[in-house]
Amino acid sequence: QVQLVESGGGLVQAGGSLRLSCAASGRTFSSYAMGWFRQAPGKEREFVAAISWIGGSTYYADSVKGRFTISRDNAKNTLYLQMNSLKPEDTAVYYCAFRNTIVVVTTPGLYDYWGQGTQVTVSS
Repeated sequence: QVQLVESGGGLVQAGGSLRLSCAASGRTFSSYAMGWFRQAPGKEREFVAAISWIGGSTYYADSVKGRFTISRDNAKNTLYLQMNSLKPEDTAVYYCAFRNTIVVVTTPGLYDYWGQGTQVTVSS
């Protein structure tokens, strides 16, 4: 079992920045992938970014490429999402997800564990 706890969400003006964190615990971490997804009201959960824990390969949705950066701290078992140049359309609940394989995918249903989510609201 893996527990994921997100933090760092909040209210920010357009053009501002936020950094989300996701602390992972509950098992020995070796080869796996983690990602960030988001879900706006009335919309499906969508892929934002992902990283392979071994090697650190990163992947981004086109809508956030160049503005968001995913990273991880292996020693702390913590995943981060640095979000810059935020736009009102980035407003959503952001979720951290864990997958029991190093293969990164963008489909939410293929991730094994999820955090509770953290709200990000960007005002215009």
